[in-house]
Amino acid sequence: MTTNRKIPLRKCIATGEMLPKKAMIRVVRSKEGEVSVDVTGKRSGRGAYVSKSEEAVNLARKKNILERQLEAKIPDEIYEQLITLIRRESIL
Repeated sequence: MTTNRKIPLRKCIATGEMLPKKAMIRVVRSKEGEVSVDVTGKRSGRGAYVSKSEEAVNLARKKNILERQLEAKIPDEIYEQLITLIRRESIL
């Protein structure tokens, strides 16, 4: 018996692709304006999704897409954290 559960899709802010939520990383801006990588996907605040690829992260960084989407300054550590997460997952 197969379950026809709907897979939640999200749009990558860098590539514009619609991908399953699990194939993406969420970056969130809290009400206080603090930006962080949301690995659980459950933190409250304004969220933006980026594909789990270094190309997408680099594109978002180069074009300041995250900054525009979240209307906040994005520290370099956020991009480095995203790339570290992607590299760690590709090893597994």
